[in-house]
Amino acid sequence: MVKGRIHSIESMGLVDGPGIRTVVFFQGCKLRCLYCHNPDTWNMAGGKEYTAEEILKKIIRFKPYFDRSNGGVTFSGGEVLLQPEFLLEILKLCKKNNIHTTIDTAGYGNGNYEEILKYTDLVLLDIKQVDDESYKSLTGKGKNGVDEFLRDCEKMKTKLWIRHVVVPGITDSKEHIDNLAKIIKNIKNVDRVELLPYHTLGVDKYNKLDIDYRLKGTDVMDDMKCKELEEYLRNKL
Repeated sequence: MVKGRIHSIESMGLVDGPGIRTVVFFQGCKLRCLYCHNPDTWNMAGGKEYTAEEILKKIIRFKPYFDRSNGGVTFSGGEVLLQPEFLLEILKLCKKNNIHTTIDTAGYGNGNYEEILKYTDLVLLDIKQVDDESYKSLTGKGKNGVDEFLRDCEKMKTKLWIRHVVVPGITDSKEHIDNLAKIIKNIKNVDRVELLPYHTLGVDKYNKLDIDYRLKGTDVMDDMKCKELEEYLRNKL
């Protein structure tokens, strides 16, 4: 029996796909994004073990709520694609129970993407940066991982919502947004594009875990400027 390591479960997510969502946060991540607000999800040995059936029972409890809003379940992280066998099992169970499925990912997993995407209604894809060098600087990894995942999304014709975090002094210039637009134009099946403002809500976690927060001194992103950049981006697409 396949078991998965789960960090936490949120019953009423409102920004994790369409409608009200139950959000299941998987444990473990390969990336070390400078702005990550959940460093407690990094360690693959953390969290709590569950079977897919145990997770389904928790999701089913909230089905009356998310069904009324045309919502469903979103599997997030950490990086949800690092536990492909467990993810596939729970996705299949959700589809048997007529539950809308979304995965929230940066595209850096352990493969088997095509099979996973067969049971995935929507992908929220976080594009971290615009080229290989800047990817490595921001996340510690190059962009090959997400490129591989995108190829399979295109092959499977999976609906995509593209997300990108706007950080002052790093990803907030119009030149940067121009380069992001060029990338998005070449991605098929994009249904929605969102720019997310950088925040510092997770800094206390770094202190508790005794991890150095590498964006000390960086201001939070102004919401209005972020919305202006999002409009600028959409006009480029």
